[in-house]
Amino acid sequence: MSEAKYKRIVLKLSGEALSGKLGYGIDPNIIRSIAAQIKEIAQMNVEVAVVVGAGNIWRGKSGSEMGMDRANADYMGMLATVMNSLALQDSLENIGIQTRVQTSIEMRQVAEPYIRRKAIRHLEKGRVVIFAAGTGNPYFTTDTTAALRAAEVEAEVILMAKNEVDGVYSADPKLDASATKYKELTYLDVLNEGLQVMDTTASSLCMDNDIPLIVFSIMEEGNIKRVITGEKIGTIVRGK
Repeated sequence: MSEAKYKRIVLKLSGEALSGKLGYGIDPNIIRSIAAQIKEIAQMNVEVAVVVGAGNIWRGKSGSEMGMDRANADYMGMLATVMNSLALQDSLENIGIQTRVQTSIEMRQVAEPYIRRKAIRHLEKGRVVIFAAGTGNPYFTTDTTAALRAAEVEAEVILMAKNEVDGVYSADPKLDASATKYKELTYLDVLNEGLQVMDTTASSLCMDNDIPLIVFSIMEEGNIKRVITGEKIGTIVRGK
């Protein structure tokens, strides 16, 4: 078995990744596949934290564009991330992986409140920790949550799993046939060129804390392990 290059990671899953070809909600086959891939790396003694988006259920930005109060729309999105997190927890525990869901908004009946030291202790004990409800604040995305939690738990890398692209491109490859895929970038490149990798707050957080980011496709079975073992797939974004 190949050795893991990283000891502690944050895996960022978009909500859309969970919906697969359904386009909405949760595709049972997709979430089972993701859970199996997480189990594979957890068994390599990699400490795994996960941040899940909510685009398969609700987008706060879309709600505000429809005339909703932005804060309310964002809180709805945070609640949707909890639904996705509980679904992922169930899939992981069905295959024998111990998990803990920690939420930024307290809801003790279904999850623990986020406590940094407790999260680190869970990781050290080999439990997969799923961070839900974003940062607990409106106007911040789950990309920012991933960057913030990665800094807090001292993760070595953020793995950003995508369902539509296999890396970072110079333009949307669906709309521009001449779009080229980058193998490596810096966060300054991302910010200066306005590349849609993660929002600017998240990019700045990663750059300031020197946390590398690897963007890759989740749709190919085994890709998480390939990234963990150092295989050159997707795009890596570094601080310098």
